[in-house]
Amino acid sequence: MDSFSSPPSGASSQFSTNDIMDQVKTQLEQAYAEQFLETVRDKCFDKCITKPGSSLSGSEGSCISRCVDRYIEATGIISKALFSQR
Repeated sequence: MDSFSSPPSGASSQFSTNDIMDQVKTQLEQAYAEQFLETVRDKCFDKCITKPGSSLSGSEGSCISRCVDRYIEATGIISKALFSQR
């Protein structure tokens, strides 16, 4: 039986719809956070790190910090705009 099939007759009371929805919501939040971090890491690394080495220079560290801050701010603005339309 696959995970989308109905549970056996005795197991139906084990999980409520709210429990399942909470679990799905948590998994989606985690996937979004992982995707966000991957995007920020890739974009900011490409933009700020000119010569990869064993440590960041001062300007690279500042660039990374500003880049991450901008992505977080932009994501907040986009989220507010999307949720205010509902």
